[in-house]
Amino acid sequence: MAGFVNKLLILLLLFQNICLGFRSPLSVFKRYKDTSRSLSSECLGSDQPVISFGLSDFALDIRMPAVTPKQSDTYLCMSVPLPVDDEAYVVDFKPHASMDTVHHMLLFGCNEPSSAENYWDCDEGTCKDKSNILYAWARNAPPTRLPKGVGFRVGGETGSRYFVLQVHYGDISAFRDKHKDCSGVTLHLTHQKQPLIAGMYLMMSVNTVIPPGKKVVDADIACHYKRSPMHLFAYRVHTHRLGKVVSGYRVRNGQWTLIGRQSPQLPQAFYPVKYPVDISYDDILAARCVFSGEGRTTETHIGGTANDEMCNFYIMYYMEAKHAVSYMTCTQNANPEMFRNIPQEANIPIPVKSDVLKMMHGHNEETKDSDASYLLQQAKKEEAEVLDQDFHVEEAVEWPGLDLKLGQVSGLALDLENNLVVFHRGDHVWDENSFDSKFVYQQRGLGPIEQNTILVLNPSNAKLLHSTGKSLFYLPHGLSVDKNGNYWVTDVALHQVFKLGANDKEPLLILGVALQPGSDKTHFCQPTDVAVDPITGSIYVSDGYCNSRIIQFSPNGLYVMQWGEETSLGRSRPGQFRIPHSLALIPDLSQLCVADRENGRIQCFRLETGEFTREIKHKAFGTELFAVSYVPGGLLFAVNGMPYPGEAESVQGFVMNFSTGEIIDTFIPLRKGFEMPHDIVASEDRTVFVGDVHAKVVWKFASAEKMEHRSVKKAGIEVQETKESETIVEAKLKNKPESTDLLKNMNKQHLVQQASSTGVSFVLITTLLIIPVVVLLAILVFIRWRKTIVYGNNSDGEHKLDSSSGRILGRLRGKGGGGINLGNFFASHKGYSRKGFDRLSTEGSDQEKDEDDGTDSEEECSASPLPPAPSSS
Repeated sequence: MAGFVNKLLILLLLFQNICLGFRSPLSVFKRYKDTSRSLSSECLGSDQPVISFGLSDFALDIRMPAVTPKQSDTYLCMSVPLPVDDEAYVVDFKPHASMDTVHHMLLFGCNEPSSAENYWDCDEGTCKDKSNILYAWARNAPPTRLPKGVGFRVGGETGSRYFVLQVHYGDISAFRDKHKDCSGVTLHLTHQKQPLIAGMYLMMSVNTVIPPGKKVVDADIACHYKRSPMHLFAYRVHTHRLGKVVSGYRVRNGQWTLIGRQSPQLPQAFYPVKYPVDISYDDILAARCVFSGEGRTTETHIGGTANDEMCNFYIMYYMEAKHAVSYMTCTQNANPEMFRNIPQEANIPIPVKSDVLKMMHGHNEETKDSDASYLLQQAKKEEAEVLDQDFHVEEAVEWPGLDLKLGQVSGLALDLENNLVVFHRGDHVWDENSFDSKFVYQQRGLGPIEQNTILVLNPSNAKLLHSTGKSLFYLPHGLSVDKNGNYWVTDVALHQVFKLGANDKEPLLILGVALQPGSDKTHFCQPTDVAVDPITGSIYVSDGYCNSRIIQFSPNGLYVMQWGEETSLGRSRPGQFRIPHSLALIPDLSQLCVADRENGRIQCFRLETGEFTREIKHKAFGTELFAVSYVPGGLLFAVNGMPYPGEAESVQGFVMNFSTGEIIDTFIPLRKGFEMPHDIVASEDRTVFVGDVHAKVVWKFASAEKMEHRSVKKAGIEVQETKESETIVEAKLKNKPESTDLLKNMNKQHLVQQASSTGVSFVLITTLLIIPVVVLLAILVFIRWRKTIVYGNNSDGEHKLDSSSGRILGRLRGKGGGGINLGNFFASHKGYSRKGFDRLSTEGSDQEKDEDDGTDSEEECSASPLPPAPSSS
């Protein structure tokens, strides 16, 4: 009996090891051979796309499937799925390409390739979703090498699931013999967690114009860095034919430190950063591209063809894993004045030999530059990829702004110090008696509002810092602040637009005629909002409730042009409005976006021409969209109106990726609901304020990502606090399943309630951890005792027992593949919850789990076969 028990224990431990073996990287490979493309017999290299290097490492071979390009300057793409479900790390690249046939190669990571074919023309695109450049190879360029301990994170819940290879075949004369090409790259991947995570920072000019014949044109890009420290180790430059030199710098305390400088006419691979450069919070990243318009007869703009231009400076960096962000983008010039001090080297072209130029550009002048096309497309996508899709907005429930005594809150803005500016109506209200049928104000006998209508508040504690606007306005509406700190406001009763200095009691500029509605160049009819271009100083007015137009004025108030018309019957067309209610400037892209209120949509237009560029409309908006606000870097915020009877869409706030129009998040307050949110403003640190005209309050929301949590030991548990000592309660995120929201809120409530029962939890956890060990030791003691009884003092028997028990205890103590995982041991029992064994996360319920996955995040040991690979569709 004892021998049987002994063997049973050993078999149990062996089974445990076997189960753990199924957690090795190769054990979770998808049925890769069913989906991978086999290489042609004409191609050299391995016919095994996945090669194991051991338990944790493997190689993935990504090759063109025996292609023959038919013309010069052909761009071909192909995709390969990541052969594992779990998170992995790319730690090395080995290129396979001949300089005689391949001009350059780019490797992207994404979740949905543009095509499911074996290969396709890259003019169709590389990826349907966001994509990151992981690797670049160009002939006569040095290879890309990742520093030790650094890897690109792929797979898992957040990483890319596909690799897309793009190969540019320049001169195809080498294919006269009709041979097949299998160029590509082999990736070295590992499942071992890397302490440092690699990422890409793209600096891109999106509005550069190169006049014909002009000898020198500078395109400057600069952004303040607002994240955890990163370390730079490689860079890449990209322009088309007119680019002479591209330089990138770190600017710290006025000191310029070179990151990299290169001619874009040389091979556009990644070059190593010569000297180590680190980037800290509030440093400035700056780049300059120098162009020449000589030889051109027309203006050259940023675009995707060889006759257009691009200005891109890529930076490859690494960060500590716990702070890692995989992709960041800069598309603006935050400080044009500082470029007066840029080092002179940035203005000096790097000479390139003519034969290299010919080799670089190939022979087809009019071909579409696929790399450029991709980047231009990404200019609309990537600037917002800085925001990962886990972005959440939560109400700051300790914000005292709800207790302020305000009138109807009509407008919000942020001043130059990021203080909150509120425009409210004091003791005046807009109701059914305010106007007649011709939009003439009927309550002028009340006189102007006797309270200060413009309030400047501390954004942290709502303390009043400054106030103005007394005895000036009748029915305040729109508000904005220009780059010089002036207030720009509209009054729907007066039908006017005002410019006010922060400390001036009298307006600096007035547009429109007081109390006279109209629709000509000098009159407004209930103007709703005003915006001022920080670059040109041009003034844009949305006019309004009884006109349907946007009017542009010069900086000194002269009429320039207008666009827009009333919505016709049936479906609203581009450029038609039903109350253009709110304006948001996107200076990075020279666009103006309008909240077209009664059409329930956002329309965007070119600042220079008023040309329609795009519409953003979602069913979740309902029939009314009141206000819109833009944050540099690609975030768009909006609020809708109360639904009409019978409509399901609720009143809420929206966070959107400006480039794609996709809704990233929705939010509502918790303490009491929105009544009529009228205006919204957001800062670059993703703090959001919403003014409610009916509730007469200002709500504050904050990004969960922005909040810096510090763990405080109290009663044996970790308590979360924000750095502003606010208790943050998660807002109900409407774009998440309701069951997840409920679970998250319950978990947060449980975290607070748990404080009173921490002692019990600690004892319970300790007991659960100790019981299995005690039971196993008791069994071993029992076996030894039985052996002693049966065999007496037989030395051979005792020796065998010691050996067996030694092996068992060794495995109990062991780590890695042979160790016993108590979490997995208990997880194999039905109904078990892993909560008692997981380390309490300081992120709380921000760590989301796939709703479709009913298991824990770690796979349980099971005898069932591995599931088939999910479809790529």
